Amino acid sequence: MANEFVKTFVQMCNYLQDPCHVARFQNLCGVQGTFPDKTTKGDSGQPDPDRPGLRKRVQAEVGVGNGAAGDATPPQVNGMQDDITGRPDGTAAATADTDTTRAKPLRRNSLTGDGGQEFLIHNKFLFYLFTFGTELGNEMFFIIFFPFLFWNVDALVSRRLIVVWAWNLFVGQSTKDMVRWSRPASPPVVKVEVFYNSEYSMPSTHAMTGTAIPFCLFMLSYGRWQYPFLFGFCVALSWSVLVCVSRVYMGMHSILEVITGFLYSLLVLAFFQPILDKIDSFYMMGDYAPLVIIVSHVSLGLVAFSLDSWSTSRGDTAQALGTGAGAALATHVNYQLGLLDDPPLSSLPLTLPPLSISLVVCSVLRFLVGVAVILITRMFMKAVTIPFLCRLFGLPSDDVRQARQHMRVELPYRYIVYSVVGFSCVFVVPLLFRILNLA
Repeated sequence: MANEFVKTFVQMCNYLQDPCHVARFQNLCGVQGTFPDKTTKGDSGQPDPDRPGLRKRVQAEVGVGNGAAGDATPPQVNGMQDDITGRPDGTAAATADTDTTRAKPLRRNSLTGDGGQEFLIHNKFLFYLFTFGTELGNEMFFIIFFPFLFWNVDALVSRRLIVVWAWNLFVGQSTKDMVRWSRPASPPVVKVEVFYNSEYSMPSTHAMTGTAIPFCLFMLSYGRWQYPFLFGFCVALSWSVLVCVSRVYMGMHSILEVITGFLYSLLVLAFFQPILDKIDSFYMMGDYAPLVIIVSHVSLGLVAFSLDSWSTSRGDTAQALGTGAGAALATHVNYQLGLLDDPPLSSLPLTLPPLSISLVVCSVLRFLVGVAVILITRMFMKAVTIPFLCRLFGLPSDDVRQARQHMRVELPYRYIVYSVVGFSCVFVVPLLFRILNLA
């Protein structure tokens, strides 16, 4: 009985891992590849894509996302172009399809620099919807979302959310480097995005963060803020589903990897839910909190960097850990200086204040000033840190991408830059608000 269950489970996993399902979903959503029909046929007469399992990641690809050497499609500028004069197979179209857009991935591959294979978009609404969904798991969203929540809504919820986000990303990225599954094969999959194409893919860390953030936000705010349970749950679920489905649409993950990321994230949340309050209290009041924060986050970064050869996931992990460390150190400093603005328990549950022009103007000013400070801080730290580390370790600094493939550069670079960003978000910017009378 047990053997039969295991066999059925493995068959189901192999079925959900099949890249053909990703290709069918993309086709259903109006995404069409421009690679020629040269897929290898198996004994069954069906395309025989790479099988899932323990597969070696390709470090350097020729034409990421096309899967066919000899594709004579002329290079295009990244982005959308509305002039459609031909079909994917190179034959002329009788009439131009005004609803179709020829496009390429908006960002190049972070490791190889490849721009990706162009593709056709037949449904622009779904393209923009899922592009927005996938951005909910990218760096720029976190730079905007966490500070806005901290400065304008609820500092306690924001700093605890950062803790869960950092640990969630560490667990997910580390698991990727232990499982080592490659991205869905192309063809048949169309690579609508190629930025993360050189990373491993199991589980989907976009699905993990896209599940952890909304559900943790719901978990932390319900009861603390006054709103209907069903409303909060539906918002969290919709957010999570949008991010998860967007990764399949982008051709970055199989259905199995997205489902695994979703469930894995819920497991991480279940672990942290009962101890988040204790962690936050220790960060604020613990005598040895700064030492524990620095040592634990640096140690986890070293563990992540030792799991495998270079990939961009190393940097993402160090970035999350650095941000978490900076925010935690700032929380400790705020508490010691009496600068925490957490509302007393007697004022719970909180309600949204009446909407007014002064409230909106003040919130917008806080956001604009704060984000400007963070972006300037990040830009300055990036400009200073990489040349310094290259000089310190005797590495050439003319090729930044090559220099950052050394752990001695990438780990301290990401950690230093984003720990300063996290510290600025939680301590420096709120202090500036007090000085400018924007608090």
